Amino acid sequence: MIFSILSFITLVISVCVKKRSTSLIIQALSCFFESIYDFLIYAYTGAILALLNFIRSFLFVNKNKFNKKIYMLFLILFENIVICNCILTWGGYISIFPTIGSIIRTYCLWQNKMKLVRFSGVTTGMFYGIYYIYYNSWFMVLGDILLIVMGIYSLYKNDYKKI
Repeated sequence: MIFSILSFITLVISVCVKKRSTSLIIQALSCFFESIYDFLIYAYTGAILALLNFIRSFLFVNKNKFNKKIYMLFLILFENIVICNCILTWGGYISIFPTIGSIIRTYCLWQNKMKLVRFSGVTTGMFYGIYYIYYNSWFMVLGDILLIVMGIYSLYKNDYKKI
């Protein structure tokens, strides 16, 4: 249970910060905690996705260190790995939900805009929330609901209120 608490706290914090690189580092930490938790509850699709997302977040935080073609290959690589993971760890239709959430999140984090990082918090909360309902992981569901609410609030406060 401690890993689920740490996972959702760090994920909520990651959509509230203003700097993309800080957000990605915090999200990597969240992915690490989530992977441990998912392995403990036998949610293997989510566990492997969380490990992949841990690596992805660290690579994406260093965007400026890669040339544009390599960075584009990272996006293609991670999106394909997410899809392959869904196939290899198929546990029924429930495996589609974290896969969709990870595909959207990967694309949003790959971009430079913090607005998309915040938006991906909302979509991640929705898709992973459904996944964790299936696994009766109510604390993670609560965390995903909080992520959705904080993501919407953060989008409004930082991106739409200024318009």
